[in-house]
Amino acid sequence: MTNAPGPFSDRYSRQELFAGIGPQGQAKLRGSRVAVVGCGATGSSLVTLLARAGVGNIRVIDRDYVEPSNLQRQSLFDEHDAAESMPKALAAAKKISAVNSDVHVDGVVADLTPANANDLLGDAQLILDATDNFETRYLINDFAVQQNIPWIYMAAVSAYGLTMNILPHETACLSCVFPAAPQGIVETCDTAGILNTAANFVASVGATEALKFLVGHTDKLRRSLLSFDLWSNDRSEIATSKPRADCPTCGAHQFPYLAGEGRPHITLCGRNSVQIHERHRPISFPEMEGRLSPHGRVKHNDFVLKFWHDDYEMTLFPDGRAIIKGTTDTAVARSLYARYVGS
Repeated sequence: MTNAPGPFSDRYSRQELFAGIGPQGQAKLRGSRVAVVGCGATGSSLVTLLARAGVGNIRVIDRDYVEPSNLQRQSLFDEHDAAESMPKALAAAKKISAVNSDVHVDGVVADLTPANANDLLGDAQLILDATDNFETRYLINDFAVQQNIPWIYMAAVSAYGLTMNILPHETACLSCVFPAAPQGIVETCDTAGILNTAANFVASVGATEALKFLVGHTDKLRRSLLSFDLWSNDRSEIATSKPRADCPTCGAHQFPYLAGEGRPHITLCGRNSVQIHERHRPISFPEMEGRLSPHGRVKHNDFVLKFWHDDYEMTLFPDGRAIIKGTTDTAVARSLYARYVGS
């Protein structure tokens, strides 16, 4: 049976009437396990769609916290989450539990790195990319190709969205289509803004492709890089049905991002911010509050500590990771971290 008896026993009845899913497909969804990397605009919509569709196990991985500017487009969160600076992964898990208690959401407050990729992604049937940077996407691509785990690339900025299904060794991978990360000036949410409809469009397409895969209709999966501008109505597709013969990832099995080569500080989408990738530095928030209080305003909950000093805002996580808001200069961010947290 796909539905437990009770007041919500017909929860999936309309979805089961759809011929592409049916009762058997719904049962497969209930036993499925996916990982969603990133829970911003695209990710929050994606998690909502998958949970409401009955995907039984969803791991949400996100390093960031909710703030007021997120509320325009990040549909899982509310003003209370922003006021409390709730980590997005934990806020998402709490919200989904109120929407569909049949679904288990594992909210992980972490930055996806080469060191934790296997722990966070290794048990997933499907990986869904809802990140905001190519470094993490190439890491996902390296891991997915190495481990032969399908994944779906998604991105949205301004009114523009694009997405691609990647079936390792069968279709093109990210490196086949983008041999190197974009160079020079690249549009971000901070410079070009974003429509919530663009993020929802990409999430809807990605979630539908995920459902096709999870119920076993891989023959229906799109084998192209799809891009669409919702404002201008421009649309394009690039065929991705075959791996590129000279792809270093697919062909030569080179995985530099998984090896952690040249991992930089990351400027986050949507804010004038730099993330400091400190790990294995356990932070006592009460102790840190005592240290920082003479230098500026401090507040914390169980999940994050926020510190304001001059024009900068530091958000510190329990593992020692920090987001420095007010600069894109990594040297300035590192200096502030070393001065107030330690080197």
